[in-house]
Amino acid sequence: MAEPNPRPLPGGPRPRPNAPNRRLLGRGARPNTRGPGAPATNSDVEPAPRRGWKAIPAPIRWLGVIILLLVAAAAIFLWLFQWNWLRGPIDNYASRKLQRQVVIHGDLTAHILTWTPNMTGRNVTVAQPAWAGAGQMATLPSLTLGVDLKALLGGKLVMSVIDAERPVVDLRRDASGRDNWSFGAPNTASPPLKLPPIRHFTIADGDVSVDDAERHLHFTGQVSSNEQVTGYGRGNFSLNGQGTLNGNAFVAKIEGGPLINVDPSKPYPFQSDIRAGATHIAAQGSIPRPFDLGVFQANGRITGQDLADLYDLTGVATPNSPPYDLAGRMSRNGDRVDITGIHGRLGSSDLAGHLTVLRKDNRRAVTGDLSSRNLKLADLTPVIGGAPRGALKGAITSAKQQAIAAQLTAEHRILPDGRLDVSRIRDTDADIRYRADSVDAGPLPIRSLSLHAKLDHGLLVVDPLALSLPQGAISGHIRLDARGATPASAVDLALTNAQIQELLPKGKGGAPPIQGSLEARARLSGVGDSVRTVAGSANGVVAVAIPQGQMRQLFAELLGIDIGRSLFLYLSKDQSPTPVRCAVAEFQARDGILTAQRLLIDTGAVRAEGGGTVNLKDETLNLEISGKPKHFRLLRIAAPITMKGRLDDPKVGVDVVKALPQLGISAALGAFVSPLAVALPFITGGQAKDADCGALLAEAATHGAPVGRTAVVAAKH
Repeated sequence: MAEPNPRPLPGGPRPRPNAPNRRLLGRGARPNTRGPGAPATNSDVEPAPRRGWKAIPAPIRWLGVIILLLVAAAAIFLWLFQWNWLRGPIDNYASRKLQRQVVIHGDLTAHILTWTPNMTGRNVTVAQPAWAGAGQMATLPSLTLGVDLKALLGGKLVMSVIDAERPVVDLRRDASGRDNWSFGAPNTASPPLKLPPIRHFTIADGDVSVDDAERHLHFTGQVSSNEQVTGYGRGNFSLNGQGTLNGNAFVAKIEGGPLINVDPSKPYPFQSDIRAGATHIAAQGSIPRPFDLGVFQANGRITGQDLADLYDLTGVATPNSPPYDLAGRMSRNGDRVDITGIHGRLGSSDLAGHLTVLRKDNRRAVTGDLSSRNLKLADLTPVIGGAPRGALKGAITSAKQQAIAAQLTAEHRILPDGRLDVSRIRDTDADIRYRADSVDAGPLPIRSLSLHAKLDHGLLVVDPLALSLPQGAISGHIRLDARGATPASAVDLALTNAQIQELLPKGKGGAPPIQGSLEARARLSGVGDSVRTVAGSANGVVAVAIPQGQMRQLFAELLGIDIGRSLFLYLSKDQSPTPVRCAVAEFQARDGILTAQRLLIDTGAVRAEGGGTVNLKDETLNLEISGKPKHFRLLRIAAPITMKGRLDDPKVGVDVVKALPQLGISAALGAFVSPLAVALPFITGGQAKDADCGALLAEAATHGAPVGRTAVVAAKH
């Protein structure tokens, strides 16, 4: 009989009926549910739960073991590893990339257990390329490079730190254009320097030297961006130095914002001040994506004595010019540079417009559109190697042009002998349009000018070249071929529908000495590297024609040296005209000497013909013209009028020698016949006939004078 449950004590827990005592069963045993008295089995005992290492599933336990072994191995490796073991592999890799020997001579250390790991090399050297000779291109006592791992995992390279201690950099370029800062294939243009974003950039007490044989530049400077510097400008980047550029003093000062904690998403500001001889460039701008130097914008101003001096700074061939003061905005995007908003002065002329410089296949191509509201024509004379006529009278010219003007004046010359540097124009291509709304050409009545110049691998073509006159125009083209050993030039200019009275100096009153339409054409070619040498070898044709007009009769009589009639007209102040039926001048040029093939003026009173030469080699002329009256004249001297001397100051006179026979006959008649007979040799009956103007003008037209068909037909009738 089962023992009844004991009665609970007052206030104590009431035991459940038939509940097994788990303490008696033991820990983990299950109660006997088969009833009282039933034998216990193994299944009645509950197993204890697993805890600790054994509770982890076996695959995970093995993975943990492997990880622990790897961590232990890494710890042992790092404890035993020497970073100097990597110097050789790093040297070899860098040498292959830079195509020159790179050596880490000192210790190599690293900090890698961080999101911004970095490595420091001591006593790092980068050798010069083989062609540059012995020595080191760069020496760095200490160089630290670090990278941002978080940015790198996002697919972007960001340098966390670049720290260069006392770097010494020696940059070189030879006369053929090879430079040691290009690391690509030989004879290829080096792209703009493009560095990844740098958050912390420090340059402590660096030295830079440049020896550029191509640009004739020798420069030494100091560069720094040291966060340890205190006071004003703390941490700012600066490059200051001096040297020579093509024999002239060269000073450069470039400053930028702090390089500490640079934000790659914000533009990096900079300013520069460069002086090379008389050239001064001041600019202020920014780099939108630090430090991609292939993209930047800057506002700048440039002043100097001659635009051609910019070649040594820019590598772009520019023409000679008077002193200038120009400003604008420059934007660079890779190999393209745009200069917009150009404004300022060139000599006494204003200049505005835009230019684009594109570099391709190691060549520079310049395109653009320039204009002037008012052009002083003398400001273009330096383009051909000369100087304005007023250079010695206070004109805006450089010291060089003052010297050219003084030499031309001393030697009584007009044609300049400034030599063309053909190597420059072979390196640059160009396509430039220029126009001047108004022109100050001194005594010449030029109203406007326009031209289109194209330069292609040493071949310069100015076509069209157009100058408008109050009546008529000058048009044509100029060609300069500098592709060969000796430059060859050709000029083809035509003067059409002009009025001769507009081209002559204005008198103090009265009618102009000659009036009428004027047509002319010059087709000349020559060889040489200066205007003087080209003119001295010129071949071609120069033709001038006056299809119709009128001349003051006083001047017409003077052509025939009619003393009596001319004296009467002069004393009576007679301004009456006589018609000019036609006038033709044709010159054949050979080896710089223009020989008159025809020189004729046919007026209503006199028909005058002549000849002679114009020598462009020594800039002299020797012309004469003899007139024969068409009517009875008293006291006419049979002697030609001459024009001799230098082109800059010709002298007009009478060749008395050719009048000696007439004077001799007069003297003989006076001595042997009668004193009254002295005048007989000076009396003419006026046998001169009208010239066949139609035929003469037609012939002039075939020789190049742009005489219209209407004028030829009118002259024939």
